[in-house]
Amino acid sequence: MDQVECIVVGAGVVGLAVARALALSGREVVVLEAAEAIGTGISSRNSEVIHAGIYYEPGSLKAELCVKGRDALYAFCASHGVGHARLGKLIVAASAEEVGYLERLAERGAANGVDDLRLLDAGEARRLEPALGVHAALLSPSTGIVDTHGLMLAIQGDMEAAGGMLALQAPFEAAEPGTGGLVVRTGGASPMMLGCRLLVNSAGLDAPGVASRISGMPEARVPAQAMAKGNYFTCGRKVPFRHLIYPVPEPGGLGTHLTLDLGGQGRFGPDVEWVSERDYRVDPTRKAGMLGSIRRYWPQVRDEDLEPGYAGIRPKIEVSGGASADFLIQGPAMHGLPGLLNLFGIESPGLTSALAIAGRVVEMAP
Repeated sequence: MDQVECIVVGAGVVGLAVARALALSGREVVVLEAAEAIGTGISSRNSEVIHAGIYYEPGSLKAELCVKGRDALYAFCASHGVGHARLGKLIVAASAEEVGYLERLAERGAANGVDDLRLLDAGEARRLEPALGVHAALLSPSTGIVDTHGLMLAIQGDMEAAGGMLALQAPFEAAEPGTGGLVVRTGGASPMMLGCRLLVNSAGLDAPGVASRISGMPEARVPAQAMAKGNYFTCGRKVPFRHLIYPVPEPGGLGTHLTLDLGGQGRFGPDVEWVSERDYRVDPTRKAGMLGSIRRYWPQVRDEDLEPGYAGIRPKIEVSGGASADFLIQGPAMHGLPGLLNLFGIESPGLTSALAIAGRVVEMAP
């Protein structure tokens, strides 16, 4: 049986970032990925937004790691030539009743260390975006977009340059305590047995399932999965906006928003659809509800403008009978199993927070 110092399960953006940080700290690391390529799961099914850190409860992991991760991500993209753009975002109040929410959101953002937010009245908002039909807006200049696949390739390159290794088509099967750590068994065409001092479970939607197959992991410490599917629709004509446009949030998500890719193509979503199975097909019947949401801030959108695009699923978790609003980075102090770190509920802003999450893992690593 081969021995390695660290094993990371999952080659999404967070798993790769964790492996890179461990490798750069001088540790031997192997990433196990079940698929044939990196980032084929939730890392490739999101809005590709660099979040500022506005929405999250002050003092939460999401608030702390989003702000840290945002700054680290912009610096990484600049130094590694990863495509990105600091476009800025307008969170809009479509009615007078929603203006108070923007004011509270600005206060929360400031408490989280987001120091560049600015409240705009209707006239100021329309001077920035003439097609908007809103009562007020909150401007977030530090929100942006990123080429997620390019980012993951750059992170992988750093990880491998530091001596880290990637094993594709190597699905995690099980793990059990061994001498000085854990023994991991993989499946696939070339099964392996690997001993390690540190096992990091960064499997995204599969994280609870991976944890449940680790011998000695208390069942009560494995959170239930709560999957919130989000459908995206692309816009068939050029949208008349230069900023990202977000409505006030809805339960389970940030509302049906407009994002732009690096080529200027507009897309709308995600909505929130609670599901029990993984199904990435876009439900065309969701279009009507989405159009209703969009028309609250872009009255001129037409039915024929929207076409089904893609869908993603947020890996939410349930804690104490309800959906958790925060990340859960779970070490031995919480579950009692030496050498294991579980990353649960790494949904938005997981992409923005990836480098900061990786730094936290290194701090917790034995």
